[in-house]
Amino acid sequence: MSQYVSRLGSGRVAPRIRLPGGFAGGPRKPRRVAMLSVHTSPLHQPGTGDAGGMNVYIVELAERLAAIGIEVEIFTRATTGALPPSVELSPGVLVRHVDAGPYEGLAKEELPAQLCAFTHGVMQAWAGQRPGYYDLVHSHYWLSGQVGWLAAQRWGVPLVHAMHTMAKVKNASLAEGDTPEPAARVIGETQIVHASDRLIANTAGEADELVRFYEADPAAVAVVHPGVNLDRFRPFPKGSGPLHPEGAASARAAARARLGLPQDALIPLFAGRIQPLKAPDVLLRAVAVLLDREPALRSRILVPVVGGPSGSGLAKPEGLQKLAARLGIADVVRFQPPVGQDQLADWFRAASVLVMPSYSESFGLVAIEAQAAGTPVIAAAVGGLPVAVRDGVSGFLVPGHDPEAYARVLGRFADSPELADRMGTAAAAHAQSFGWDTAASATAEVYTAAMCDHRRRARSHRG
Repeated sequence: MSQYVSRLGSGRVAPRIRLPGGFAGGPRKPRRVAMLSVHTSPLHQPGTGDAGGMNVYIVELAERLAAIGIEVEIFTRATTGALPPSVELSPGVLVRHVDAGPYEGLAKEELPAQLCAFTHGVMQAWAGQRPGYYDLVHSHYWLSGQVGWLAAQRWGVPLVHAMHTMAKVKNASLAEGDTPEPAARVIGETQIVHASDRLIANTAGEADELVRFYEADPAAVAVVHPGVNLDRFRPFPKGSGPLHPEGAASARAAARARLGLPQDALIPLFAGRIQPLKAPDVLLRAVAVLLDREPALRSRILVPVVGGPSGSGLAKPEGLQKLAARLGIADVVRFQPPVGQDQLADWFRAASVLVMPSYSESFGLVAIEAQAAGTPVIAAAVGGLPVAVRDGVSGFLVPGHDPEAYARVLGRFADSPELADRMGTAAAAHAQSFGWDTAASATAEVYTAAMCDHRRRARSHRG
């Protein structure tokens, strides 16, 4: 099997996949993986509470792994007493609900106190199985990593961990008024980095941050870009036939008709969890700046905000509505609660442009989803967004978070409506390289590499 390399930003070169040879029968992919997602369930609606891109990531990855013969059991915390112990999400993918703490009213910041109870539930499930039932543990986010660390050691299998976000990175670029990540998380992440057999990073930039901030072993870091469901996120809904010759423009018009949106409006969309980290306030402030400069635009602009309060945004759930009123733009802003993935795809199609002014994004899955639906993106040049967005081709990257800068870029779409159509076509083409099948195949190779290394170390210890 070929060896891939990912060049880290600091100049180091880390093997993306390393498969040691010399084992009888050659490298073997796992038959069954225990996937851990303590703080958010793959069954939860993205855009609500702590559910977001990670939920989508886990569901899509698990289903594509099952499709290539790797069964996945996802352990997550039970949030209501009515949940069955296990639910089949799809063939080969089982969700196991673990009782750990009160079902409702438990904030993510309170979950570390429930990790012992969660670990106990995971161990109970494992105890009822034959030896060697799980070949590998894949944990998501640091809370799951703490459980995965113990489970992998107890079961004698490798641990693969995905950080998704990192405390040190988030604390280095906090939004104004946001709450820093606690020291306990930093310590926990550092422990997991050194306990893991492999770390999966979304981008080479994230791989570099793991090495730079957490002293990760570069050889243990694998870069695997997240994917996008190209059947769901496409310029026209699935089943609507071949793409119309007019392309992006006709797709946008059809979506606006379905959602009851004005056909000729400039529609800059925010979609995601409403919290300071995601910076929806930057979009509202930019719109206010734009309307001050071009008052006539008020009659043909609509700003949908699709999502619900999350994280530190829960402290002021009405804060964004109040900001819109203070800025004098409440009449052009429409707040929409989180929607299902199919309807979200229609919101992307309907928008002139998606705006992502985030302070930190490990990748920015929403940006790829919007582009796959044929919509360009204006994004902050942070984290993985410069990988997700081709600056000047599928959208624009904005340094910093100055509303004036975002207003200038929005003004380009207001002045040239054809820009959204031209960039939307390029965006859809760009997104084609981010399919989930590719991500699942690469993840399976990471698993195989981790298992090979683990077997080699076990043999050397016995020898």
